[in-house]
Amino acid sequence: MSEYYIYQDQSRCIGCHACEVHCKTENDVPVGPRLCRIIPVGPKNVGGQLRINFIFMPCFHCEKAWCMTACPTGAIQKREKDGIMFIESSLCVGCKSCITACPWGVPQWDSTTGKVRKCDYCRHRIDQGLKPACVTGCTTEALQWLTPEEASRIKRERFAMEITERGARY
Repeated sequence: MSEYYIYQDQSRCIGCHACEVHCKTENDVPVGPRLCRIIPVGPKNVGGQLRINFIFMPCFHCEKAWCMTACPTGAIQKREKDGIMFIESSLCVGCKSCITACPWGVPQWDSTTGKVRKCDYCRHRIDQGLKPACVTGCTTEALQWLTPEEASRIKRERFAMEITERGARY
């Protein structure tokens, strides 16, 4: 697992896709493939009002990544220093095995290069001490660049607050 995690505060996300636009711009990604995605869920009726949520989907940089196992050329690699997974483009033969293997559909086909692309947390930015482009470009600051431990703590705290608030209403 990566030492990093992109945490999404869904209550702040408005589904503007700025994260996708900044990712595409930063990484020179053509029309078609998306290295991160905003997925709408809903609309649902919540308390008599229609609501829609947006789920941010980057690569999860899995500890035992199926895409890396499926790659016959070793093009999908994991950095030892921080666990960030990336595609070494010169080794990719465009077989699409990684696309088939990933249960979340993270690897994307780039028809302009005939190769696969995926989120690598903008590792060139990380190496400069910067955050990924999707995080810095998020217009509502719904995305945060954290360690998995920090993200887990925030999730637990928010869940506890929600339960406390629900209990106070009843």
